[in-house]
Amino acid sequence: MAQFNQFDHILASLHEAVLDDSRWPAVSALIDAACGIKGNMLIAGEGHSRNDMRIFLAYFCFEGQRCRDLEFDYFNTYYQHDECVPRLRKLGDSRIVRCAQLFTDRERKNSRVYNEALRRASCQNGLIVRMNGPQGSRIVWTIADPIDTGGWRSTQVEMIKRLLPHLRQYVRVRQALFDAKALHTSLARLLGNKACGVIQLDGRGRIVEVNDQARELLVDRNGIFDRGGYLRARSRQDNANLQGMLKRSLPRLYRPGASSSVTIRHTSILPRLVLHALPVGKRHGELSTPQVAVLVLIVDPQARAQIDPGLVKAALGITPAESQVAVRLATGESVREIAMNTSRKEGTIRGHVKHIQHKTGISRQMELIRRVLSLAGLRN
Repeated sequence: MAQFNQFDHILASLHEAVLDDSRWPAVSALIDAACGIKGNMLIAGEGHSRNDMRIFLAYFCFEGQRCRDLEFDYFNTYYQHDECVPRLRKLGDSRIVRCAQLFTDRERKNSRVYNEALRRASCQNGLIVRMNGPQGSRIVWTIADPIDTGGWRSTQVEMIKRLLPHLRQYVRVRQALFDAKALHTSLARLLGNKACGVIQLDGRGRIVEVNDQARELLVDRNGIFDRGGYLRARSRQDNANLQGMLKRSLPRLYRPGASSSVTIRHTSILPRLVLHALPVGKRHGELSTPQVAVLVLIVDPQARAQIDPGLVKAALGITPAESQVAVRLATGESVREIAMNTSRKEGTIRGHVKHIQHKTGISRQMELIRRVLSLAGLRN
């Protein structure tokens, strides 16, 4: 009987980790074994500078164990002084380089980041790659030193290259689940989610169940529809792309399906719908419907969280102008984008953010965003 090879095993585990990020260390251990490396670090975030950078994912793992001490020390001690951060921003998408290349000769002698942080992470001879993430975000994957002291082999680098699109997709789907407040949610409870459309497919690609948001799109034939129990798109080209995505996502004999995404044009609305297809298996400790083989998430970029600025003002004790800034931050805009969209200076927006943090006692921007998002859907 055919068995999963290392690559297939990693993909299957990645699909499980999307729904439950506590499984990431196990995925990281599989990657270490397949690539012959001492560990790896995956970071995803957005922003235009260090000051407005928001990190929404950070895993530093070695030998299948998450190293939270190093994560904390990097972002609280080293990040503001990391010389390679601005150089990473300019690095081409998916271009793999040696970590040492992002430091000058002088920095390799004197830099705390290179000589302390990278030494602790066993990355001074490692590799690093930047990928474009969802909605203008960036993904940085740092690969620790090879176990073989003889240096990097071409087979190791080829395995790393094969994994890049799948890691990008992992971040993309996980971010969609995060935005929908659906991380760590069972397959059954996902159907009750109101922030995104959810469609469950069986092993033949037939629709098993849908939630209300997906049902409304299907009934209105707004970009997608149900034909004889199968998912279809109205546009011929969109439908070809959709069927290709679904075909790739369905498991084959002794082989896992592949997670991927497509965009679908609405009947008359832009921007386009985003559909993510995620192969699923029976999750540990969950009594899921056995015929569900693929989960399709439908994200409408226009359907932002409904947050009442008046409620934010009252709840946080801030001014109307500050509440508008807080809401825009929570709905995904950066400081620079808020300034552009409101015809104000970046310094003015940063001032509002500092005043909010001072008034609320919140020290981190991500804490503020979580506080505001907790008010989504409420009204005064």
